[in-house]
Amino acid sequence: MLEVAPVKQGHAFSLRFNRSHMRVVTAIVAFLILIPGAILFIFPAFWMIVSSFEHVSQILEYPPTFIPNPPTLEGYTVGLTSQPFAIYFRNTIEIAVFSSIGGVLSSSMAAFAFARIKAPGSGILFLLVLSTLMLPYAAVMIPQYVLFKQLGWINTYLPLIVPAWFGLPFQIFLFRQFFATISEEVFEAGRIDGCGYIRLYWQIALPLSLPVVATGLIFHIQAVWNDFLAPLIYINSNTKYTVSLALAAFRSSCDCTAWNQFMAASFVVALVPISLFFFGQRFILSGIVVTPK
Repeated sequence: MLEVAPVKQGHAFSLRFNRSHMRVVTAIVAFLILIPGAILFIFPAFWMIVSSFEHVSQILEYPPTFIPNPPTLEGYTVGLTSQPFAIYFRNTIEIAVFSSIGGVLSSSMAAFAFARIKAPGSGILFLLVLSTLMLPYAAVMIPQYVLFKQLGWINTYLPLIVPAWFGLPFQIFLFRQFFATISEEVFEAGRIDGCGYIRLYWQIALPLSLPVVATGLIFHIQAVWNDFLAPLIYINSNTKYTVSLALAAFRSSCDCTAWNQFMAASFVVALVPISLFFFGQRFILSGIVVTPK
């Protein structure tokens, strides 16, 4: 009969010490790799904020200075008032709100059908929807422009709002994965109470998916806020500019040395998507479900 030799206490302590030591070394190496990368990504934003509080002469100095001396609000008082940025913010918020509402509603309804209605070919249809994520915008840009021109939608916000009401592939994926994690017993209880698919979606599935709703809203609002190409194609009037178009027009129209004004306007515009992500990151982490249970 074989006997297992007991593990000595000192040997077990050595193993635990070596494992903890390796975890510390791994964490240090990871920090040494990540910190330079974080600095590389953060430095442009830091430079933008610092430059917005400096005089133009100080921005153009070499070697550059990283502390405004003295700090000035000229970039904000002049840069944000030389152009009607309040109108541009209102235009962008209008597009973001209406397209986000439509995108969340239509995407959640399509995702509920994919997740809970077992129909022949639904899996293949879902793969076709996901395959549209691989299409670059440049591939559909010209056909969409011809279609919207025939509809008379050029120089309106309709080309920027209406397509979202027909579903967004990425949001359909998010909602479908989340709906697939909801227990079937919950829907069976609803069916016993006489709920059809519409009530199951509206009274059960959608209220339970609030983290995904918040995630979809945040992602889509950020995408609309940063979008430049689509508004450039469809918007012709200056009074209908979005903030991305306004920044490009502001850069081309103002003095080429007024960097403090341009940096101030860019910082104010960037605050919205940064704030959305900062305050909504907990919803994003809880709303993204890659693999259904």
